[in-house]
Amino acid sequence: MNEIKIKQVLSEGVKDFVVESPVIAKKRKAGQFVIVRINEDGERIPLTIVDSDPKGGTIRLIFQEVGKTTCAMGELEEGDSILDVVGPLGKATHVEKIGTVVCVGGGIGVAPVYPIAKAMKEAGNKIISVIGARNKDLLILEQEMADISDQILVTTDDGSYGRHGFVTDAIQQLIDDGVKIDLVLAIGPVVMMRAVSNLTKKYNVPTQVSLNSIMVDGTGMCGGCRVSIGDKTKFVCVDGPEFDGHLVNYEELMLRQKAYLPQERKSHKNHKCRMEGME
Repeated sequence: MNEIKIKQVLSEGVKDFVVESPVIAKKRKAGQFVIVRINEDGERIPLTIVDSDPKGGTIRLIFQEVGKTTCAMGELEEGDSILDVVGPLGKATHVEKIGTVVCVGGGIGVAPVYPIAKAMKEAGNKIISVIGARNKDLLILEQEMADISDQILVTTDDGSYGRHGFVTDAIQQLIDDGVKIDLVLAIGPVVMMRAVSNLTKKYNVPTQVSLNSIMVDGTGMCGGCRVSIGDKTKFVCVDGPEFDGHLVNYEELMLRQKAYLPQERKSHKNHKCRMEGME
């Protein structure tokens, strides 16, 4: 169970796994995630379910190697198995026909925005996708996003591909061109989601963001994913992962993200040293 059927490299440090998981494949909905533990000593990490094949009994997971666990997971090969894959967890995205939906993905955030954009398209919405990365080599899923979009806009920070600038520049252009936007869905680095939310708030455009990057156990028991949404405290794993982007306390969220940064860096360094010593 949980065998890795297909492994691909999408860009530097970004891996794409198709994993055997028949029950989750049948039940998952757009916006939901799984908690993965690669071995007995491993930590639990949340990963959005990018896609699934109910008939084939597989789910698709895309992740970026940024710490010890994701680097260790990236070292697994086709035929290897992941110890635990628990899910589907979290509230599914509310999907209905509402008009024009702008789906924004920054960096690795394109992976979790893809299933939502796909579901919104299947519900009859017009999909305008805006995807961005620091440079051309770090862009992922461009063709997949284009296939389910009525229009796709690509930005790169350094101008090496698409439009030179940020995803907010592309959104601003849509607004300036008079496009009536009924909903913005934005997923990516917190600073990007904050920038998108600050922009859309000025124009009263409803905006949803996904905060799954700070989750730990995924069941609401540890409290590590507490966030302030307006004047209320929410748990990302059970109350989300999607929230009204205009109500998120981003400053608090970024501080919480950094809470264990020294320990994470030490763990990652020790893992790299151990692997280098084995070569």
